[in-house]
Amino acid sequence: MKEIVEKFAIEGKVLEVKPLGNGLINETFKVHTDGPHDYVLQRVNNAIFRDVDLLQNNIEAVTRHIRRKLEAAGECDIDRKVLSFVPSREDGKTYVEVDGKYWRVMVFIPDAYTYEAVTPEYSYFCGKAFGNFEAMLADIPDKLGETIPDFHNMELRARQLREAVAADRAGRMAEKEVREILDFLLPYEEEMCKAERLHREGKLPKRICHCDTKVNNMMFDSDGNVLCVIDLDTVMPSYVFSDFGDFLRTAANTVAEDDPAVDKVDFRMDIFEAFSKGYLESASSFLTSVERENLPFAALLFPYMQAVRFFADYINGDTYYKIKYPGHNLVRTRNQVALFKSALSKLPQMKALIG
Repeated sequence: MKEIVEKFAIEGKVLEVKPLGNGLINETFKVHTDGPHDYVLQRVNNAIFRDVDLLQNNIEAVTRHIRRKLEAAGECDIDRKVLSFVPSREDGKTYVEVDGKYWRVMVFIPDAYTYEAVTPEYSYFCGKAFGNFEAMLADIPDKLGETIPDFHNMELRARQLREAVAADRAGRMAEKEVREILDFLLPYEEEMCKAERLHREGKLPKRICHCDTKVNNMMFDSDGNVLCVIDLDTVMPSYVFSDFGDFLRTAANTVAEDDPAVDKVDFRMDIFEAFSKGYLESASSFLTSVERENLPFAALLFPYMQAVRFFADYINGDTYYKIKYPGHNLVRTRNQVALFKSALSKLPQMKALIG
């Protein structure tokens, strides 16, 4: 680990490297040095992010643009408000390859904290922070690529479900419940693919979005103020629905996404109201009328999309998502269908709040 860290242009001598955090995708370590900074060493999961050069170019462009915006605004303590990646000593790139594994190093931000709690208060902070993140990047001159192609493409997900049904590789289409779920999902397919149609018609732009909007992807200072948005691997062109709907899919559900007690699933309007308030405060500067009026649609889209993805995987024989027991993906599907139904029932309230 020390040898890998020393391939980067860090200041000081490496004293210790130890695991940091509980991320599910990348391996992360804290690097303690005798210099002015500690650092974060991270192994990029190139099984998921297959084009690491594109990934890092995206991140460099985003952090560079945000830094310029903060400087122009006269912000103080900028190094705590945007991530700083360390170039390699060999070629100046912000990553190195060692034995087929890809590594990067960031400056560690001291006295900064992340939170797991999903409350109206933190949902408001989250909405404001991610809306501001998009606002700062609304005029970025760089062309970014998709780190995970078609990540939130509903037309693709609908097509994958139809292909799974037609192939029936695991022989599960004979199950009564499978047919019932399919009969429920299919009538909504056309409406849920609205974003792609609007984009083709020139009515819905693609913007630079975070695409993984969670409470724990923000860092706070000791006074509870948001410092910066982190975990930038999924930053890429997408519809604003990605950042809005994806947060609510997890945060507004009263239970975990794989809780079998579907009767306890409910879409929390207090979370929707708090997140929307924060988001609109910072994102209204660039949102078009089409984007704004369809934010409630985004709250429906993401539980629907995730239900389709879990369901297709179940029909295919559980080949994509890790399962803990037989039928796990079917339980996840039921849960997301219940969340979609709950959100659908509250659509008039959501529209009234968005205005």
